[in-house]
Amino acid sequence: MTTRTVGLDFGTTNSAIGVADGDKVTLARFSHKGGLTDTFRSVLYFHPDNRDKHGRYEAIAGPRAIDRYLEAEGRGRLIQSLKSYLADRSFQATSIFTRTHTIVDLLALLLADLRTRAEEELGPLGSRIVVGRPVHFAHASAPDDEELAVDRLREALARVGWTDVVFEYEPVAAAYYYEAELDHDQRVFVADFGGGTSDFSLIEVGPSHRKSSKRTILGSDGVGIAGDALDAKVLHNVVAPMLGLGSTYRAMFGRELEVPVWIYAKLRRWHHLSFLKTKKNLDLIEEIASQADEPEKIEALQHILEYDLGYHLYRAVERAKVALSASDSTKFEFADPPLQIASAITRPQFEGWIAEETTAMEECVDRLLASTGIDAKDVDQVFMTGGTSFVPAVRRIFDERFGAEKIRAGGEMISVATGLALRSHDV
Repeated sequence: MTTRTVGLDFGTTNSAIGVADGDKVTLARFSHKGGLTDTFRSVLYFHPDNRDKHGRYEAIAGPRAIDRYLEAEGRGRLIQSLKSYLADRSFQATSIFTRTHTIVDLLALLLADLRTRAEEELGPLGSRIVVGRPVHFAHASAPDDEELAVDRLREALARVGWTDVVFEYEPVAAAYYYEAELDHDQRVFVADFGGGTSDFSLIEVGPSHRKSSKRTILGSDGVGIAGDALDAKVLHNVVAPMLGLGSTYRAMFGRELEVPVWIYAKLRRWHHLSFLKTKKNLDLIEEIASQADEPEKIEALQHILEYDLGYHLYRAVERAKVALSASDSTKFEFADPPLQIASAITRPQFEGWIAEETTAMEECVDRLLASTGIDAKDVDQVFMTGGTSFVPAVRRIFDERFGAEKIRAGGEMISVATGLALRSHDV
């Protein structure tokens, strides 16, 4: 008789949850207007007209939150990337309409919706669960910050009924996914790339380890840089200049000033564009447009703000990034008549923009190898997972150290959730 166990991959951008019956893992699928998906967008949406019988604002999470947000044309409040703030002591709470929510409150709302939707398909999920965590949380500068992140997440999980929680490093979970098809033991370097962090583990896996329920984790390390940071570089270098970054306008007394950079800082996260839609900000941008040396660029920014096109803009950025993984060049295109912006991008340009990020990843890989005292030649395979693993500049880090013949990839969106469900057999 097998024991049914549960694993949760709570991600910065997407989450996934699965149950394991023996060696078989079933992932929850979530419905939305586009159909069914194995991933649950890690977002919360509050609409000003959506209240419960007590008059309290209700939150919608996951892919349905994106659907509702787009239907509402930007009205309401969208919260995303909560995982990135778990270790951030400066983020205690935020006000949504008339009520203050702590970060644990928000996490619990998101997890409650995720659990409800998952149980509709998988059945009761019980109180015991294995949950993934990065090796180092974003914004964690000391061990106490790591503990804070885990404590916050544990409290939120308990509020929705998961009171028996085991945390596991995400790359270790991915190793369980990779190991499932092995017919011999291997020493594997696992590289897991999420939305907010890139995490690495050196681990020994295979049939003998599976039989004894013990894997030898030789070392783990990570860095708070991943897919979101690469998207932000495309936004900054391609999109922002077409919306007025670096251009000038005539201010009072004929002074020539650069368009304020802080406006474009909001472009680094697509849902932050809605924060620019205050009367004060819109009046400022209108004044800049009337005196701009390149008014068409500021008018393009105005159009994006007026019609709440941040989500669609980021989708266009993501398409361009993905295209550059397959081709040496692509054309960034975004159109919402009468607005139409386009720009050619080459892979060398993109790699130049993200050089700081890939260097940080390189240093982390080298640091892990050095700390374990294991030479790259003594690693049998490298398993890469997560969307950023497709980026050639990222893959080259591992080709150069381990050899392209050792690289394996797969389960980009599901490996961690699947591995966590398998890992839960061992605890």
